[in-house]
Amino acid sequence: MAVLTLSAGRTTARIASHGGCVLRLDHAGVPLLRPAADDALPIDSACYPLVPFGNRIRGNRFTFEGREHVLAPNTDWDPHYLHGEGWRSDWSVDDHTPDCLVMTHEHDGSALPYAYSAVQRFRLRDGCAEFSISVTNRGEAAMPFGLGWHPYFPMTPQTTLQTQTGRMWTEEEGWLPGAPIARPADVDFTTPRQLPHHWVNNGFEDWSGRARIAWPEHELALCIEADPLFDVMFLFVSDTRFDPAYRRDFFALEPMSHLADGHNRPGLGGLVPLAPGETLAGSMRLIVEPA
Repeated sequence: MAVLTLSAGRTTARIASHGGCVLRLDHAGVPLLRPAADDALPIDSACYPLVPFGNRIRGNRFTFEGREHVLAPNTDWDPHYLHGEGWRSDWSVDDHTPDCLVMTHEHDGSALPYAYSAVQRFRLRDGCAEFSISVTNRGEAAMPFGLGWHPYFPMTPQTTLQTQTGRMWTEEEGWLPGAPIARPADVDFTTPRQLPHHWVNNGFEDWSGRARIAWPEHELALCIEADPLFDVMFLFVSDTRFDPAYRRDFFALEPMSHLADGHNRPGLGGLVPLAPGETLAGSMRLIVEPA
């Protein structure tokens, strides 16, 4: 596994080829993402890619264009196939300059019914990081594809979040989506507010693609700007029942192009059918501001 460094002015990043994941993103010594050691597993990293789709598929099976596809669990703690193959695979380094990194991941269709190639590009400017990702269908038939990232952000006692979403999807047993409901008050971030003091693991429709995280202790804020492709936001706040070591020191805000279990929803929940050779791509920008 290679670990590579990027820098631009006061902004620095550490990125691992295994999992194509970000280990650190810092500005003027302040972590903008949850920092991870160089030898951290991708799931414990600061941010990892979701490709060729994100989240879970109910029953590990779906039918597309008359063909049923069955998946097997890919972790030892979740009975579902989770988040695609990108975060579990080695990425090749195609280009590396002081402020830019391009990585590629190929999948031959052996571990899941998708054959594809994926590309990530990370580019830094002073006070800004741009993450871009694309996936190209290399299979012999059309398949529904999705993209996203799973970034973890530091949570301090004064952290606030501001963003705009539509309905929230409830959570059922097995970390699966239930049904859409009106946004509960404690996850309405239309105006800045702190993260709830309880378990949150929910998808939100009609995300604006914009969010602002403020850390008043550091006099710093981070603005997230995602392309219109990413109109679903997934929010995760852990608890000590799931993770005994959790200290309310991080949360996840995941830009996604589709709903969880979109494979089994009318209209594919935002997943995009790609014919052989077609590509799906999008970017997000993390921009530093004064708090």
